[in-house]
Amino acid sequence: MRAETQAQVEQIRKSLALLAQRLDWETAPHRLEEFNALIEQPDLWNDPARAQKLMRERQSLMDAVNGYKLIDAGLNDNIGLIELGEAEGEEALVQEAEAAIRALVETAAQKELEALLNGEADGNDTFLEINAGAGGTESQDWAEMLARMYTRWAERRGFTVEMLSEEAGQEAGIKSVAYKISGHNAYGWLKTESGVHRLVRISPFGSGDKRQTSFASVWVYPVVDDNIEIDIQDKDIRIDTFRSSGAGGQHVNKTDSAVRITHFPTGIVVTSSLKSQHQNREIAMNALKARLYQMELDKRSAAINEAHDAKGDAGWGNQIRSYVLQPYQMVKDLRTSFETSDTQGVLDGDLDAFMAATLALDMAGKSRADAEG
Repeated sequence: MRAETQAQVEQIRKSLALLAQRLDWETAPHRLEEFNALIEQPDLWNDPARAQKLMRERQSLMDAVNGYKLIDAGLNDNIGLIELGEAEGEEALVQEAEAAIRALVETAAQKELEALLNGEADGNDTFLEINAGAGGTESQDWAEMLARMYTRWAERRGFTVEMLSEEAGQEAGIKSVAYKISGHNAYGWLKTESGVHRLVRISPFGSGDKRQTSFASVWVYPVVDDNIEIDIQDKDIRIDTFRSSGAGGQHVNKTDSAVRITHFPTGIVVTSSLKSQHQNREIAMNALKARLYQMELDKRSAAINEAHDAKGDAGWGNQIRSYVLQPYQMVKDLRTSFETSDTQGVLDGDLDAFMAATLALDMAGKSRADAEG
């Protein structure tokens, strides 16, 4: 076997070992049996939220187990083909098996990455908020670019994106927007994106060719399952209704249907501005629960790069990523140093490599903490 192929085989074996460790491979069959027994209970769908959660968890475990088995079988089969081809002088067979092993390297790395998403709320749907920061119209335009970037990313993954509220900018762009993004591991993937994002470009709004720096903040919170209890006292909140701003014309909102909830102990403010006031109240309350739950998660485990503890203003000093469009093309994550010159690809939603690098960094930090503890 050629040295390059041998190195790839070892890389796949390493990924399989890490997968087995994170899956707790010895107990996986027993856990699948437990899930199967639970979903066969006749009263399962009496509690739809619990039923859906069980189905998601079972499917996630099945996907992980089947993925491991396919990679392991593919590796062994192709090693056997290489040995057979070398013994019989069939170079074409060897090359075909080597190509299959090269493909398995990427598959194993992807499965290993997915196994990092084993946090308490990683499998949940998520809320995503984007707020323009310092920079006026420039930052409001940048906030809209970020909104497009994340919706494109979600659509690539087959996730459902629901806009909950939006405040338009005065001249262009948006001041703020909130989404609910639904899909398997939506929160687990997007949680790495919380923080301040910085854009450097030639201003499309000002005169001359001066570079402009703009900021916008992105904050991500898991949708709280019904079985997670978040205690919110009536005395701790104020609920206001107001007229939401729309696109105008015949569809302009003429009633005070939008809802804003202020949580006094934390200062958290959430809004929803769909057409139904009843629906807005429910959405805003769920968003508040999500924010409070995120705070609790952050207390138990330091957030990546202490993003939430150091939230601050959307400006210098709180950045997680820089997007430079002029005088050169570069997107760089300041936590991992991962970078790419494909700025258009990133702005079109190609974010997986950035998320993967941050997840891996977070996992490495947790492993070191466990070892030191």
